[in-house]
Amino acid sequence: MTQPNHRAPRRKALRAVVWTATAAVLLCLTGAGYIYFKLNGNIKGIDINGALGTDRPTNFDNGSMDILVLGSDSRSGSNKKAGGGQDDGTARSDTAMIVHIYRGHKKAGVVSIPRDTLVDRPSCTKTKGGTQLPAATGVMFNSAYAVGGPACAVKTVESMTGVRMDHYIEIDFSGFQHLIDALGGVKVTTAQDINDNESHLHLKAGTHTLDGRQALGLVRTRHGVGDGSDLGRIELQQAFVKALIARVESLGLLTSPTKLYKVADTATGALTTDSDLASVGNLMGLAQSMKSIGSNDLHMITMPVQYDPADPNRVIPLTGKADQVWAALRADRTIPKSATKGSAGDQAGTKGVVKSSS
Repeated sequence: MTQPNHRAPRRKALRAVVWTATAAVLLCLTGAGYIYFKLNGNIKGIDINGALGTDRPTNFDNGSMDILVLGSDSRSGSNKKAGGGQDDGTARSDTAMIVHIYRGHKKAGVVSIPRDTLVDRPSCTKTKGGTQLPAATGVMFNSAYAVGGPACAVKTVESMTGVRMDHYIEIDFSGFQHLIDALGGVKVTTAQDINDNESHLHLKAGTHTLDGRQALGLVRTRHGVGDGSDLGRIELQQAFVKALIARVESLGLLTSPTKLYKVADTATGALTTDSDLASVGNLMGLAQSMKSIGSNDLHMITMPVQYDPADPNRVIPLTGKADQVWAALRADRTIPKSATKGSAGDQAGTKGVVKSSS
């Protein structure tokens, strides 16, 4: 994680949550067979369960659900233009969210994992090729996806947290940008000017309807506001997620089949999921089960961390406080406020800079 020490810019990834895509696939309710198969063919599925086998945390049957949501920044194809930089044949997931849907599916807790958190990565099997990777200690969290793909990212999260991931959802740079455009933009209010030449975002204080390019700039911006750290960017991303959900809530997509199809086609085309979710029907079921969860029903935090004394560009978990977070998720309890008190994630100076205006 980069504090304001003017390091050379590093590759950045977008943040997205499950509602970004699942709300859009409600198009299935219109029932057209061609549309169903068209959208079904858009979705890419990965057999996470097959790759991980049985050596996983206990799957508690308490009515809750845990979903790992990643944003990927492959530099190939249309993502090269959206994300900037050169294609080196790799993809990264620089940030991640654990979305915990509480029993009854009326509220959710979202825990952001900073990309530069130093973790112990377990041995895992590469999603592509099936080769075995040895365990590694003290490596950046986002390296799990970079070297091993989605299955390795899931296994690393489960090893860190002791929380079984029920599902996996990934969305890429280009898909995120196109989805915002398909939604007609997302309205936000900024409490101060934001100027960041690296993310190409320049906003005056006030209310704006962000198009896809601007929205991608906002969730990538780091130097234009706050203390310039990646933790500050996470706070901006969390605020944008709430604005995005409010936008989806306000659209009334079911009253406009044309708009609904455009949104659903864009959303499903941007997705990679676990194989259990990789159909329109299953995504629709997930979306339906979460339809009561609105932007005001989210409790969003950053995993408790501190800057690494040996390297201020990295963070390390605040073990005792992080354990409180994971224990709460396993028990389907609300995350206690004490768990984030004193965390560097709450001291980046960007809370309240961006708010929903929908």
